[in-house]
Amino acid sequence: MDNGASSYRRFRDTGDENALLEIIRDYKDGLILYLSSIVGDIQTAEELAEDTFVLLGTKKPKDKGGSSFKTWLYTIGRNIAIDHLRQQKRRRGHEIPLDDAVSVSDPELEQSFIREERKIILHNAMNKLKPEYRQVLWLVYFEEMSNKEVAAVMKKSVHNIESLVSRARKSLRKQLETEGFDYEDL
Repeated sequence: MDNGASSYRRFRDTGDENALLEIIRDYKDGLILYLSSIVGDIQTAEELAEDTFVLLGTKKPKDKGGSSFKTWLYTIGRNIAIDHLRQQKRRRGHEIPLDDAVSVSDPELEQSFIREERKIILHNAMNKLKPEYRQVLWLVYFEEMSNKEVAAVMKKSVHNIESLVSRARKSLRKQLETEGFDYEDL
């Protein structure tokens, strides 16, 4: 797989609807989770991801080819999320906090419960970080993007991203320790 670029070209150049469906299938979940780290609400993130795919389907923007398809797609989603936050701020004057449950389905109840608690603690600690820290940690550790790709998505230099990751990790460690959680257990 070439990270969706050929599927997008098939859709954009020949109108192959199946190619757009492939993109949605392959990138929807990750994009929703990433957007949730920006807007702080999973339902809103789902709507914004949908808006991102609608934009691809209707406006068919050109991929400049400077980065991977995933980086390009996440950048579009990030821009849509930032626009949404600006509109929300004008309407309400504040962000909506994320209160999302993490589900685990493991047959061993005790281990499942421990993993669930760790995820909830990590999730809550990440939500207390600055939005920029949440974004960079999400992209680096959950989306497994390189610093160069993260820099492209967040519109910063690679050096800025390296510094931001370092500060975000320290902030997350401090937040986890404040909540009585041993950071090394993660």
